[in-house]
Amino acid sequence: MQEHPPELARPLYVADRCCGWATHAACDALGRLPAARVQADALRIGSGLAAGPELDALLASVAQTLREADCLRGWRDELLDVTAADEHLGVIERAAMRPLGLLTRAVHLNAWTPDGRLWIARRALSKSTDPGMWDTLVGGLAGSREDLEQALLRECGEEAGLESAQLGGRSPLRTILRMHRRLPEGYQVEDLLTSTCVLPAGTQPANRDGEVMEIAHVSVNEASRRIADGEFTVEASLVILEDIMQRRARGEI
Repeated sequence: MQEHPPELARPLYVADRCCGWATHAACDALGRLPAARVQADALRIGSGLAAGPELDALLASVAQTLREADCLRGWRDELLDVTAADEHLGVIERAAMRPLGLLTRAVHLNAWTPDGRLWIARRALSKSTDPGMWDTLVGGLAGSREDLEQALLRECGEEAGLESAQLGGRSPLRTILRMHRRLPEGYQVEDLLTSTCVLPAGTQPANRDGEVMEIAHVSVNEASRRIADGEFTVEASLVILEDIMQRRARGEI
């Protein structure tokens, strides 16, 4: 899960801060923007600007330019943060994150039944990434300026119909990995955060946002088999296996 940036990708600088890896196609598309400079060793956007409305407007123009050049996979009408280390630089359309190799933060809930079975969700066929694959019960990206715990609670409601009262005893979110993975549309740089809980007996999660086609619970052995057979997303595989190892170390399964 740690791969080098795509071939011919260049370090991306936004407002003079290094924050991503722009694909060769993205560099070609953005070379036409006056506020973007494509150099032999970097793509620089908004040099001399500070975080604020002007930089956000430029980043919106960057996303639209990439869209017109067919560099994006879909368009979400969702804004995510552009950051360098812990510094917030601005916001940009979610679909532009991978072509620019920008950091995203994914929150997951690993939910169990009282008798030790794992709740899993199958992604809708309409999803732009990994359609039809199995996933953690809840998983999604934190939005711009969104508190991570609140992002998880929002996703729990949207993806599984779970309210905070049903999540008693849920562990705090913790980061298990920062992924660096090549994708067809660019470069995935993503922090994977996970929380785990046991749902009360009789709980039946139900999707609300149309992004899940099936919810089921399976044994640990069945989950492991499906992961080995490639039926789960890479992110879900990592989150689930890490949780299984933690629970086995504590003697819970």
